[in-house]
Amino acid sequence: MNSRGKTSFFLFLIILLALVSGFFVFPKGLGGRALPWHLGLDLVGGSYLVYRVDMTDVASGDRSSVHGGIRDVMERRVNVFGVSEPRVTTAKVGDSYQIIVELAGIKDVEQAIQQIGRTALLDFREVIQAPPIPGREATTQKLNEKPLFVPTKLTGRYLKKAEIGTNPNTNQPLILITFNEDGAKLFEEMTAKLVGKPLAIFLDDELISSPTVREAISGGNAQITGNFTFDEVKKLVSLFNAGALPAPISLISQQTVGASLGLDSLTKAIVAGLIGALAIMLFMAVYYRKLGLVASLALLFYIAFSLAVFKLFGITMTLAGIAGFVLSIGMAVDANILVFARTKEELAKGVSNTGALEEGFRRAWPSIRDSNISTMITSAILYYLTSSFVRGFALTLFLGVIVSMFSAITVTRVILRIFTKDKPLATSR
Repeated sequence: MNSRGKTSFFLFLIILLALVSGFFVFPKGLGGRALPWHLGLDLVGGSYLVYRVDMTDVASGDRSSVHGGIRDVMERRVNVFGVSEPRVTTAKVGDSYQIIVELAGIKDVEQAIQQIGRTALLDFREVIQAPPIPGREATTQKLNEKPLFVPTKLTGRYLKKAEIGTNPNTNQPLILITFNEDGAKLFEEMTAKLVGKPLAIFLDDELISSPTVREAISGGNAQITGNFTFDEVKKLVSLFNAGALPAPISLISQQTVGASLGLDSLTKAIVAGLIGALAIMLFMAVYYRKLGLVASLALLFYIAFSLAVFKLFGITMTLAGIAGFVLSIGMAVDANILVFARTKEELAKGVSNTGALEEGFRRAWPSIRDSNISTMITSAILYYLTSSFVRGFALTLFLGVIVSMFSAITVTRVILRIFTKDKPLATSR
């Protein structure tokens, strides 16, 4: 296959991918079974809650762990409501520790506030296995009979704190827990009773760990070992601290967006995006003629590819996210403008059409690369150093720029290579 044949085949693959992407981005997708769109609360309605965490009675060295642990606890509570794409994030404003909860599409806001905002409850329970039933095989009973968890007096109020430790022999991560004086006595009595048996640890009535007691433990210090990864240990430590250390939370801000208002915002955002894209395509076609038509076609491919990426990776679309996407559309065309400007310069020197196009892409690439990388760096900074809606803007802009580099350089170049011949080619009026 010659060079032109390879280019034609590549163009065929691009068109095929664009068609598949176009079908995929529709709500019902291919055969009505595609992935659904994930929309933020500003588009489908919902509540935006801001909680303040009182760290007055928490040591400064433990505050970060407690902050993250409470966030995990609240996220587990939010998931109970079956909210579409809930978002629970932490923020620190000056000396104030905050947790931001975004509940899209929720109906009973007051019930959610009561459930989410209560203090985490950590407690330890005995595990009582069901007694064997005569005539039943042990394996069958083990599968059908659930253990009974019996509450004890030992709760999170007796736990001073939990920390991450390391086994000096195996270098495996483990959990170090420390009880106060009263808790140490209760823990010693319990572990003496449960040697060789599991000890269940619950947070908000949900089992989070069930280590086996190897021996009676005195002194109030204990280790929880297992085949844990560092991330698993870190999360468990955060959960322990969230249920043990006194860090009450209070709701300081609540914003509610109605479903009808969200739908109206979504409609306006889509219309604005369509008008913006059509205006850009019209400008390109009028000013750059044939080259502009090619750029407009590549822009349609870009829109299909970008929306498919957003949907495939389950990105939650918000008004800010749509704004980031619309901005990336302009940046996609900006790359073509740089290429066409360089191409016009080469044509003015008397270079052939094909030669001018190749030279135009080669000379424009450094500028396109540097500007896009700068935008991506800025987007990454916005994403990691901000929260809530700004992150949605940063994420869609970052991904949009990546896809735009492919469409503006590769797609446009392939199309022009196919249809450009060595004869005068109008680039402007």
